[in-house]
Amino acid sequence: MAGAFKGFGDKAIPFLKALDFHQSREWFQENRGLYESELHEPFCDLVETLTERFATAGLGLRGDRKKSLFRINRDVRFSKDKRPYNRHLSAILSPDGTKMEQGVFYVHIGLERSFAGVAWWQPGPELLQAMRKTIVTKPAAFRGMVSALKKARLELETEGCLKRAPRGFEDVAEADLAAAVRNRHFYVQQAIDPATIHSPALVDNLVDFTLRAKPLLDWGRAIQGKAG
Repeated sequence: MAGAFKGFGDKAIPFLKALDFHQSREWFQENRGLYESELHEPFCDLVETLTERFATAGLGLRGDRKKSLFRINRDVRFSKDKRPYNRHLSAILSPDGTKMEQGVFYVHIGLERSFAGVAWWQPGPELLQAMRKTIVTKPAAFRGMVSALKKARLELETEGCLKRAPRGFEDVAEADLAAAVRNRHFYVQQAIDPATIHSPALVDNLVDFTLRAKPLLDWGRAIQGKAG
């Protein structure tokens, strides 16, 4: 049954630490009840509570307890690291409720760090090209989005950006635009204080962050409507 998010259990992070130490399917099965009660079920409640709040706020992002969460099991088929379990749990809320859409909200609760993001992550070639063209041909709209994010205490991240200008954009002269067209993703993120994950107030914090990131969603959606 769905329920309002009340917070992750007090043993959520200790469970992840113990799982990371053991990295054993036998240990996980023996402690599966703890995983369900402290981590998985609260995360499902978080997704559905955020879906309701995002709908009320008109953010156009949704998910559910079956489709939105990533599995805690790692895919080790093509990895040298054969540890069977992740050190975190994560989920995506998107316009259509699947993990395949663009312009999404992402939340990550883990041992190294916990954070939320709003992202156009690895957009397909057509959409990425449209975004780059829009940056160059409509710089005021791009700069307005960046300025709105800055006022909201957010800024575009640059992880994974190209070292050189992509083909067709070599002559972009203005520094901020030249840097922007090298991006392969357009996203913002915010750290989550680990102490806050055990409280329903986490929902308010995540909704506030997503509202502040809305200029990025709106910018990409306007382009997406014209791409193709």
